[in-house]
Amino acid sequence: MKKNLVPLIVLAALAAFPLVVEHNYYLHLMILFLMWVVIGSAWNLIAGYTGQVSFGDAAFFGSGAYAAGLLSHHLQLSAWWGLAIGGFVAVAVGMPFGWICFRMRGAYFALATLALNEVLRHSAAIAEGFTGGMVGILIMPTFVSKVPYYYVALALAAASMISIQWIVHAKPGYYFVSIREDQDAAESLGIDTHYYKMLSLAIAAFWTGVAGSLYMNYMGFIDPDVVFSLHDISIMAILVGIVGGVGTVYGPAVGAFIMVTVQELFRSGFFGLFEYLGRATGSAAVESMAKTITGAHVLGFGILVVVVILVLPNGIVGDWPKIRSAFSRNKIAA
Repeated sequence: MKKNLVPLIVLAALAAFPLVVEHNYYLHLMILFLMWVVIGSAWNLIAGYTGQVSFGDAAFFGSGAYAAGLLSHHLQLSAWWGLAIGGFVAVAVGMPFGWICFRMRGAYFALATLALNEVLRHSAAIAEGFTGGMVGILIMPTFVSKVPYYYVALALAAASMISIQWIVHAKPGYYFVSIREDQDAAESLGIDTHYYKMLSLAIAAFWTGVAGSLYMNYMGFIDPDVVFSLHDISIMAILVGIVGGVGTVYGPAVGAFIMVTVQELFRSGFFGLFEYLGRATGSAAVESMAKTITGAHVLGFGILVVVVILVLPNGIVGDWPKIRSAFSRNKIAA
């Protein structure tokens, strides 16, 4: 019970957040954070626990987003039905791919996932009559307030983390880890490694597809370059896992919070600080620097990942005992 006390307190605080903070800007950031908890947890299952590094999260995310969008666009059904079927559409995309590509290992599988993402992106762009092509799909948002979207995102984040935590502590989770550590040894013990890699992929694809459906409902617009973006989706998912802690249950949540915060810091010019300095000083150099910084979030991501890999190679959650002991030594020295 004591072990679960902190997660329950955090969940209660998140549930109360919209009651305390009503500003739409902060609710928007929290919705993005919760969405990335779902995506990061899914990537962490296939890569962190099963050892199959994937660059294909955008393929599953985009599949779920288009499942929701096409329901509204072609069948005039509510895009919210996408939450029910978007995950299964992503699984349907991932299963044939996994059946073929899980016979490859290491970098070959990672490159195959990258190819899957690009195939789907170009297919969505070419099939204009079905997907709208580069024009994309636009739907009317169901709610004016962001609060309902927040609670849906919170429910999905909690459900994804609880389900994945249950899986990794059950028999499939031990098999996933055995595959990650030594696939040949796992096969020699009679473990059907192909089956369990497929199972891990199915679970990861499902939750990523659900997150894509949520994105469609929340943002109200998608196009191939948005939802099948290698950098904004696939690479971001990897960074969330690495920064938070690969192979840890709560790592993706920590990584999602940090990455969303860093992304917004650069996008907003450190929450308007550089823009303010530019106006206050009247300096063209400061204004130019502000514009450069707002587009340099990739640089910020790179610096953060390098620092984490050098100082905390297991991520923040994975190396938390090291962080805690470092602070303890500093307190004793003081």
